[in-house]
Amino acid sequence: MSNQAPGLSPRVLRVAVAGSVVVMLAAGALFYYASQVASSKRQANHDEIVVNIHPHSCEPNALTIPAGHASFRIVNKSERAVEWEILDGVLVVEERENITPGMSQVINANLAPGDYAITCGLLSNPRGTLTVTPTAESEANAKARPAMVAFIGPLSEYRVYLSLQGSALVRGVDALNQAIAAGDLAAARAAYVPARSAYQSLAAAAQRYSELDNAINARADYYEKREQDPGFGGFHRLEYGLFQQSSLDGLAPVAQKLATDVAALKTQLLAQNLPPEQLVSIVARNIRSLAEVRTNGEEERYSHTDLSGFAANLAGARKVVDLLRPLLAKSAADLLPKIDAALNDLGTQLDSLRDGDAYRAYDKVGPDQRKQIADKAKALADALDGIDPALGLSAL
Repeated sequence: MSNQAPGLSPRVLRVAVAGSVVVMLAAGALFYYASQVASSKRQANHDEIVVNIHPHSCEPNALTIPAGHASFRIVNKSERAVEWEILDGVLVVEERENITPGMSQVINANLAPGDYAITCGLLSNPRGTLTVTPTAESEANAKARPAMVAFIGPLSEYRVYLSLQGSALVRGVDALNQAIAAGDLAAARAAYVPARSAYQSLAAAAQRYSELDNAINARADYYEKREQDPGFGGFHRLEYGLFQQSSLDGLAPVAQKLATDVAALKTQLLAQNLPPEQLVSIVARNIRSLAEVRTNGEEERYSHTDLSGFAANLAGARKVVDLLRPLLAKSAADLLPKIDAALNDLGTQLDSLRDGDAYRAYDKVGPDQRKQIADKAKALADALDGIDPALGLSAL
């Protein structure tokens, strides 16, 4: 008995078989290409230090490496989005946030000799240690620092900017605190947006202070019991109550603590010296996190006020560029048009999403527009990355 399917001629069957073979060959070619790309990336990053994040620990949690450039591949083996940070005392040196379960991200860091701490996923997880040993190159780089006198003016002006924005943050949180204490939900919701924007305008600098930034800005994801965790506080706990629960219940002590924390943050911002090599890097890192993480809408998931925060981040980046503009005009005049174009492109994109005087709710922003924001933020971060080499700060 013939096995030929009813109604199909031998010619049709031959064409179908040939088509199947073509599809198989194409799939095989694509698989081979993907494998080669992955292999090339692994080869290019053969010195990566792999750190696995488990639900309650990291492996390894104690590292020793030579000074200079280091690449860390952070693999999330837990069941929730996590972050990993390198800390110098209370200051964040490098970080990667919102690493999704089952995925990995790479942190590139240029580390000076010293002893550092490393965080590991949930805020309640134990910290690890990172020891960076000196090398001949790191000692030579330390001797080759450019003259710091040129940066005194920009750094002093940036301190003034942080003082002004810190004062605006304190006033904004005080207004939010008062509205919550008065039991006025509508007023509290209205006060949340300017207070949050004031924080985002100095977020690049604030995120250097790990403990305070976590108290002020940590999302529910980084607490074991998420929104129900007793440690969950700060802006996002207030946001959850005001916009998700539409309730002021339990928010008064959270708002009071936030007021205390932002006052302490302002003090720290003015007390700690900011090295010139960090002035641009902290801003570039903040803009890159906008491009790679925060455009997904998770940052302001209850209030959907993300665009106001993006605009405040952009204002902070503009300030730093303007402070360094005289130095760049002398050392890298050809770089300035590229930076200015990237700043303006992102600003124009954000302005296109205004409804009157306010920004559109982010849950009303479509995926194409979100991608455009991410692309323009990445272009800006890439342009900002060119500043330190132009000013002789890249090898520090």
